[in-house]
Amino acid sequence: MTQFNAYTDKNTLQHYLELEQGDRVQVMYIWVDGTMEHLRCKTKTLDSEPQKPEDCPIWNFDGSSTGQAEGSNSDVYLYPVAMFRDPFRRGKNKLLLCETYDHNRKPHPTNKRHECKKAMIKAKDSHPWFGIEQEFTLLDQDGHPFGWPKNGFPGPQGPYYCGVGANKVYGRAIVEAHYRACLYAGLKIAGTNAEVMPGQWEYQIGPCEGIEMGDHLWIARFLMYRVAEDFGVIATLDPKPMPGDWNGAGAHTNYSTVEMRTGEGGLESINDAIENMALKHKEHIESYDPYRGESNKRRLTGRHETSSIDVFTAGVAHRGASVRIPRQVSEDGFGYLEDRRPSSNCDPYAVTDILVRTTILEKPLETKKKNIE
Repeated sequence: MTQFNAYTDKNTLQHYLELEQGDRVQVMYIWVDGTMEHLRCKTKTLDSEPQKPEDCPIWNFDGSSTGQAEGSNSDVYLYPVAMFRDPFRRGKNKLLLCETYDHNRKPHPTNKRHECKKAMIKAKDSHPWFGIEQEFTLLDQDGHPFGWPKNGFPGPQGPYYCGVGANKVYGRAIVEAHYRACLYAGLKIAGTNAEVMPGQWEYQIGPCEGIEMGDHLWIARFLMYRVAEDFGVIATLDPKPMPGDWNGAGAHTNYSTVEMRTGEGGLESINDAIENMALKHKEHIESYDPYRGESNKRRLTGRHETSSIDVFTAGVAHRGASVRIPRQVSEDGFGYLEDRRPSSNCDPYAVTDILVRTTILEKPLETKKKNIE
């Protein structure tokens, strides 16, 4: 078997990871880069184990190398905001999610968390809950889907979704490793399954309240990339990794407020939220991928279990709608809605931010009714 130049023996690494490190701790600083799609990271040694993010110092990085600054003024600050256990180094070592701030100590334009947190604080009495279904695709290092024949295609879609067997699923070991890493880190991972396109998988993060949704999903993505790296495989969030008659990849977002989850009047609250979302469809589409809808339009074609990017639709148990009300929710009269528009490469802070603003803080439907009156 041909080995790539980047190949290293992980058994050799294990010898060094077992060495004592004394009281000192390795903290991996993690942030979203200038693409608002990818992550960067670097490690800092601390003299003692931090108990909360604030115990870690503000740090900085070269923003000119991440698309976040000019070379003549390249320092961008890292403000610690959320901390998790490190499943790679283990022990006292940590993963530290950070917000980015520019040279004036103002939130960087690519820092979507800052505004999202403001919205979540204002909407806290509604207790917004989220669960995001993160779809992703595994690729070989040559960019070909993992497990696919090199000179052809696998059989048509059908047997792969939630499949079992060597001819049905590719990469289960990677997914299992990622799942356990998420649990060790302390993330709210709810489950995982093989997806419709072979080599494509999904994991679900949530339920999370408020800003916690974005924090947990970004770290889950970091773990996804790192685990795939250890296996010598690429994990991609491209919303349409294979053109043609293959499913794309989304980040279906399950959403509810305390009013939606309440037995009496819950379904009415859900329908009100959907009406508000319909009035802001264009704005939502622009917030649902880092490229203001440009990457998502390859996926939202009205085919392959998607709605058209240009038209807002909603329905009960309708997987081809923009927003789906689960059958059980319709029968119970309360629960949650599923927004099926966000792309796999979305920024969860941007998604949850606009959902809260549209359905709780601004409610364009009420403004429309007032204008009519």
